Amino acid sequence: MGGCPTRSGRRAGRGTPGGGTPAAGATGAAGADVRAGAAPAAVRVPSALVGTEWLAEHLGRPGLVVVDCTVDFRPLPEGGVHLGSGREGYEQGHIPGAVFADLLTELADPTAPKPFAVPPPGPLAASLERLGIGNGTAVVLYDGAHTAFATRLWWLLRWLGHDNAAVLDGGRRKWAAEGRPMATDVPDVERGRFVPRPRPELFVTRDQVRAAVDSPDVCLVNALSPEQHAGQVPVAHGRTGHIPSSVNVPAASLLDPATGCFLPAPRLADRFAAVGATEAGQVVAYCAAGVDATVDAFALEMLGVRNVALYDDGLVEWSGDPALPLATTI
Repeated sequence: MGGCPTRSGRRAGRGTPGGGTPAAGATGAAGADVRAGAAPAAVRVPSALVGTEWLAEHLGRPGLVVVDCTVDFRPLPEGGVHLGSGREGYEQGHIPGAVFADLLTELADPTAPKPFAVPPPGPLAASLERLGIGNGTAVVLYDGAHTAFATRLWWLLRWLGHDNAAVLDGGRRKWAAEGRPMATDVPDVERGRFVPRPRPELFVTRDQVRAAVDSPDVCLVNALSPEQHAGQVPVAHGRTGHIPSSVNVPAASLLDPATGCFLPAPRLADRFAAVGATEAGQVVAYCAAGVDATVDAFALEMLGVRNVALYDDGLVEWSGDPALPLATTI
């Protein structure tokens, strides 16, 4: 496998998933909230990834909102996937006190031509407020699938300037496997107050990706499966392959298949170092529609790699333009 061009002098910090690595920008975000007149959070997440023990110890504390981000995601026999709301599964059982976030509708742009499209900051902030999230709220995100829906909302929160948020390592699967309590009641939510402070540098456009293809400073990372990257399986619009010059770090390869937890930090670092991502001037992660790619982006942030961006429209947009090339390794 080829790798991305490297730039000397750039090294990734090595945090410990689930341990004490500070969430990106956590200190600065707290200061910003105080300067804006918001009350300091009663709870602060210790890192961008928290374990089930930490969550169990902090459940019910003032200032903590737990969010179930599950999407019903099922491959179809004829190809493609079925996407549906995870609300029914949430109502059948969720972590006590958790609220449900519908990433397909309430936290997406319904006018966009693809699922999970990022809504404008104002409507997204309003949806977060309805979940009880404000600028001073600590947030723990989980899903019942493969963590990508939780990392998706984590990335959106970070885009809006909210850093006191974490993903639950192993999600609902690990929580339930440990015999921890589940609930079926839907909690009453006190509306939060969320003033967005967007970070536009966390997303890139198609034109920026076109320029990145030939840039020695940018590493394009495809988070889809090896088969999709190679061109063995169509991804969108019947076309196969990946964006030229991109490398492949499948989102699934960053998780332990037995537990659903992230791999230890040294193993994560090795995966990205092998393709040159930890030495690049900028990393741009993509997939089909901006979900799996957030697992890669989240893992890089945990490792201390900065200047990571998401090509949110991904191959759904890129493959839809026949003038844009796709590469294969078949």
